[in-house]
Amino acid sequence: MTRDFATLAAALVGTVLLGACGTVERTGTPLPQQSVEPRSAAGGDALDPELTTAVVPGLGAVLADGEGLTLYRFDGDTARPPTSACAGPCTEEWVPAPADAEGVRAQGVAEDLVSTLVRADGTRQITVAGWPVYRFAGDIAPGQAGGQGTGGTWFVAAPDGRKALAPASGLALTTASVGELGTVLTDAEGMTLYRFDDDSPDPSRSTCDGGCAEQWPPLVVGTENFEVQGVDRSLVGTTTRADGELQVTVAGWPVYRFAGDRLCGEANGHGLDDTWFAAAPDGSYAGG
Repeated sequence: MTRDFATLAAALVGTVLLGACGTVERTGTPLPQQSVEPRSAAGGDALDPELTTAVVPGLGAVLADGEGLTLYRFDGDTARPPTSACAGPCTEEWVPAPADAEGVRAQGVAEDLVSTLVRADGTRQITVAGWPVYRFAGDIAPGQAGGQGTGGTWFVAAPDGRKALAPASGLALTTASVGELGTVLTDAEGMTLYRFDDDSPDPSRSTCDGGCAEQWPPLVVGTENFEVQGVDRSLVGTTTRADGELQVTVAGWPVYRFAGDRLCGEANGHGLDDTWFAAAPDGSYAGG
């Protein structure tokens, strides 16, 4: 893995990468060594994804379009076969997520779940697990989900195509797409989680205490019986810190937030000191 991060921190400071907690201007410079090749039936250069994931407060990980706007599914549609029942005036409020004949550039969504259907007007629409997905005209910024539950038939779509539901109160760990880094681990509020090269995965051990833990707050839980979403539960555990608190681990690596991240979707700590890296869902380096 290329780890020349001499300019990495400066390039990522202030960068908002498909965040789901607010509307902020995009700044910063994407780093080629961290780019993730989205799926494309046509191949060629990587482009911005048309389908990704984000975290919506109260709903956890959800589907989002390339602008980070929440995507929905409609109970009036069918998944087998994929069919949209929303046409005409309906599409003014519920805008079909567009696709082209070459496939869908997806990031953070299982490739075998993503496809398209041809609508009655001849245009193509993205489907996930067979369900057509839509944007709600009332949502104007990432993280909004104003269409949730409308008419008892419109629901925010989860990354597996199911209806996104309020996560259990014990949710501690989930995932989201963070720009060039791809899918990363986040806490329940959507804040990027990191791993530290000076720690140990086997046995799991944190070496970040005192002042270090003020800059890199460990993700701690009150019990080992906590909920995860979008992460292989067999990879998730805990380690007991020096102060007696339980810290969440993924593939043995303790995980942390970064005090310099103010909004979810930021990854300002990635590559700092060449030892701190945003964590992928399997515990490896994100974007690697």
